[in-house]
Amino acid sequence: MWTGTGTEDAAVLAVDVGTTSTKAVLFSTAGAVLGEGDAGYELAEPEPGAAVQDPEAVWEAVGDAARDAAGGTRPAVVTFSAAMHGLLGVDDAGDPIGPLMTWADSRAAGVADALRASSGALELHRRTGTPVHSMSPLVKLAWLRRERPSLHGAAARWGGVKEFVLGRATGRRVADASCASGTGLVDLAGRRWDDEALAIAGITADRLDEIVDTTAVVGTLTDAVARDWDLPSGTPVVAGAGDGPLANLGLGAVRPGVLACSIGTSGALRLAVDRPAVDPRGRLFCYELTAERWVVGGAITNGGVVLDWASETFGADSEVLLTEAADTPPGADGLLVIPHLLAERAPRWDGGLGGTFLNLQRSHGRGHLTRALLEGVCLQLRLVLDSMRDAGLAVEEVRATGGFARSAFWRQLLADVLGVPVGYPDGHQGSAYGAALLGMQGVGLLAPGAAALARAADHVAIAEVRTPGPSAAGHTRRRDLVEQVHDQLAEVVGELRRP
Repeated sequence: MWTGTGTEDAAVLAVDVGTTSTKAVLFSTAGAVLGEGDAGYELAEPEPGAAVQDPEAVWEAVGDAARDAAGGTRPAVVTFSAAMHGLLGVDDAGDPIGPLMTWADSRAAGVADALRASSGALELHRRTGTPVHSMSPLVKLAWLRRERPSLHGAAARWGGVKEFVLGRATGRRVADASCASGTGLVDLAGRRWDDEALAIAGITADRLDEIVDTTAVVGTLTDAVARDWDLPSGTPVVAGAGDGPLANLGLGAVRPGVLACSIGTSGALRLAVDRPAVDPRGRLFCYELTAERWVVGGAITNGGVVLDWASETFGADSEVLLTEAADTPPGADGLLVIPHLLAERAPRWDGGLGGTFLNLQRSHGRGHLTRALLEGVCLQLRLVLDSMRDAGLAVEEVRATGGFARSAFWRQLLADVLGVPVGYPDGHQGSAYGAALLGMQGVGLLAPGAAALARAADHVAIAEVRTPGPSAAGHTRRRDLVEQVHDQLAEVVGELRRP
């Protein structure tokens, strides 16, 4: 970890607002974990394709996690990480007018399909860095404009969970440049709200928030929030960034060739670059980390959520399922799964192919199904990795984090399927530690600039490296089969989905 050049006894509270829970971590300036808090909330599905949350429940969880992590200490700064691509409308007072539509909400898939079929879709993707997909707030707003016009028109302002939390915590509405870059509404080169995107979304720029640097001090905790979180009134708040880009920073993956992999509820591969760019085929995203660093990569929708589904469906604890999967041969005795339980994202961004079991036989048991599901998750990430290589991006090292890394079986499976060594750092606070580094920089505990961040990130300790085993070649063959399935079954699945 970074050894620090500022006040050595200072502490930084990093709050990571995720898809199903908020995690807060109190770090010393040397990177040591001083306290932790965690509070969960429901991801509701009230209608087909919906994946929404109660923003007030999220806010309560943020307070619970922050209070537990801080433990009555006096941090020098509070900073935030947040799940990207959410959409929430608020009134003039900043209070929600409806549920938070998360990245997993796929009700706008039809709008995304129509936009992708238009002549300007690829150029829009290249300009904003965000694929035209139902996850995108741009596409969600276009869908609301068509399907929920009263809600679309009722919001005084639109944003995501980060804007909502920052607004409640400080009384100031701002959009950090990282989360903003994942909305599909920002011209990356100009770092401003994009006129064409706004027209598609049916809103004007005055219904969005001011874009600020991810290291900006956006205000201080209000007196009421400080009392509730048991923190000093006037504690500075730094904007922070999106959880994906921050995972790169927290993993030490900000130098050329160092690829970050994360598998939580969803998953992603990201590579840091020194200028914004999207590959010519439009298979990758590009989001901002700081004013000098962006991340290029691809996100998959179906990560740990696949194991959650298996646990619920098979009526067994996830640890039991992982043990059974580990006892099953690689390739699951000929069973191949496309694990698209939720509309998939990278590298195709069409979301049209649902979950599919191929070659399911009477001899296959619960362990086979679980193993094939997890192999399917890793194979989807392999498709993203190959897309990055096709775009000319060099990958020299992979570092991974996320809840999946608690399983030794899954750690090895990822290396086997990707076909490259994968390093695992101490702990699982990648995004939170990345946010902490931005917070330190924002209040002067760390020197400004990308070089200082890179030096700090270099001290992230890798506790274990998993190298590909004998099954790697077989997984490469199955990767090719997955592509064939995408091509050949899309039309069939489309027919099945017709009313």
